[in-house]
Amino acid sequence: MSTNTFLVLALVVVAAALVLRRLRPAWYWLSIGISLALVRVVVRYASVMDACGLTVPPSRFRLTLARLANRPAPESRPPRILRIRPTRTGLMLRVKLRPGQDAFDFAASTDRLRHSFSMHGVTSREIKSGVVELRMTGYDVLQRVQMPAKVEREGLRIPVALREDGEVHYRDYQEVPHSLDLGATKSGKSVYQRRLVKELATQHVALVGIDCKQGVELAPLARRFSALADNPDDAADLLEALVERMADTYQVIRREQRISADTPDAEITADIWGLPEHLRPVPVVLLVDEVAELALFSNTAEKKRRERIITALVRLVQLGRAAGIYVEVCGQRFGAELGDGITMLRAQLTGRISHRVNDEASAKMAFGDISPDAVLATTQIPVERPGMAVAGDSTGGWVRIRTPFTTMRQAVNACTANAHRTPVLEGLEPFRPVLPDLAPVKLPAPAAATKPATA
Repeated sequence: MSTNTFLVLALVVVAAALVLRRLRPAWYWLSIGISLALVRVVVRYASVMDACGLTVPPSRFRLTLARLANRPAPESRPPRILRIRPTRTGLMLRVKLRPGQDAFDFAASTDRLRHSFSMHGVTSREIKSGVVELRMTGYDVLQRVQMPAKVEREGLRIPVALREDGEVHYRDYQEVPHSLDLGATKSGKSVYQRRLVKELATQHVALVGIDCKQGVELAPLARRFSALADNPDDAADLLEALVERMADTYQVIRREQRISADTPDAEITADIWGLPEHLRPVPVVLLVDEVAELALFSNTAEKKRRERIITALVRLVQLGRAAGIYVEVCGQRFGAELGDGITMLRAQLTGRISHRVNDEASAKMAFGDISPDAVLATTQIPVERPGMAVAGDSTGGWVRIRTPFTTMRQAVNACTANAHRTPVLEGLEPFRPVLPDLAPVKLPAPAAATKPATA
């Protein structure tokens, strides 16, 4: 092969790699990017750790030995690599800290590590004492969200989005029973809600909805809903019916406790998950769309209705977890200007999801009481990325996520296919959506059998 031919082939390969990197970054990473990134990390590791101030000076013992042996002073030592593993979106690097190092130093140096290793993003978390895991992403995984082919779906733990480190973000109702979802118009809040309904439709759970926009968001999904209210008056009655159901469930738990000296520890329970399966009530997920419509009022009658609604909501989020009632509150704003009881209600919502908001005050409504850093991250969500959000909880931890685009048709199809899973909740029959029967599918008529030709 001549030199010119070799150069032409090399240029074609480079051009193809650049085009692949731009148009299909995931394919580029799996085919070429992993090998290049591994070489960069291994070759640059010691110098990068030293440049980022993540090394420790030699101990006095090593300095003494070098002096006695008349050798040069030993260099600073970087943390020891325990494991390096490629993933479908990046690299996972686990390191053992040297004496005197702190995991916070790695968290503060993630941006410098990202630049030094030529990666798109780096996140750090402490696995256990003295061990830090660095997750590096080779490309922008939130630009075109692609959920893994295999995800875990177990009970009330469902996959809803993709995190910026390439991992799947799960919504676990047993770990985080109640959540607040904020977002401005066209921020992707409705898509996130559709994703929740689509995933919950396949699980053994009852869906209850409140949509005061005349049901335009949740009414198309009504075949999978056990109860649905599309105006504030019905919403007040529905919430009070849920409170009564919660009280009845607690009576069932009390009857089944019967604690005595010979009762096994495994049979002592304070929630529905410890009840025998034949007595366990079906868990309920309550979806509240645009909560501000429930809190606004303009006359005395509407004010009384508001007090009923807020009182019932506060009771559900304070006491509903053990009874298997989980609340998902959505809205554009959720501040004290909505009136009495809103701050108390927000304090009980452990999970926080904030999509793009129009002002910093709205971001503070979601994260101001738990994480100032998450407030700053929320205000930086670009307009051209609907579905991108910041997810946090009461511990102060937060992460950027983006929900895969879910059309209304996809959500409707999932609810229709799982309509047989919709349970009938005692006491909530008046709020069950009344829907026409599904139209039968017309199958094409079989072709008439033709008589074989005879010679």
